[in-house]
Amino acid sequence: MNRKLLNIELGRLNPADYSSQPSSGIVVVLDNIRSAHNVGSAFRTCDSFKADRLFLCGICATPPSAEIRKSALGAEESVPWDYAKDTLEVVSRLREEGYTVVSVEQTVASVSLEKFKPWAGPLEGSGTEKYALIFGNEVDGVSQEVVDASDFSLEIPQFGTKHSLNVSVAVGVVLWHFTNARLTSQAIPESHHRANG
Repeated sequence: MNRKLLNIELGRLNPADYSSQPSSGIVVVLDNIRSAHNVGSAFRTCDSFKADRLFLCGICATPPSAEIRKSALGAEESVPWDYAKDTLEVVSRLREEGYTVVSVEQTVASVSLEKFKPWAGPLEGSGTEKYALIFGNEVDGVSQEVVDASDFSLEIPQFGTKHSLNVSVAVGVVLWHFTNARLTSQAIPESHHRANG
């Protein structure tokens, strides 16, 4: 019988233990996300895939917020976060801290997500140990000035008529790609492979 697991069997961390876990080498930057629900969803996804920090920039809503909490389900208490008025300031700071800055955006030079191998070295990836992943506004995407300040852009391949994903879905797709690279390289202990429901 393929019984569903009970919550107590999932081995979930409490918020205090979250920060004591090994670094994932990933931070997420939200560039002017207007929907508090999308911000909350980003918190929840960052928690699930153990992003090290979430940066909320520009018009992004910030905790405490009932709308954020509704979709974050409390992840705003576990995922460390910062607010900055200017996304470019965050990009500059992260670059100084050794992050490779990646805009998730459709550009003339974007790399298709499936072709990018994080942590694989300079021939397949950037060779970096740390990535800052930037996701943009629901209508305008990542601002051009932030794209220009990034090291490169990643694009999620799509095959329908819209060529657009909700930003919260895009966060999930890209963070899973990076997490899968870590799992494949056996960089994550077996005890941490259980996905939270």
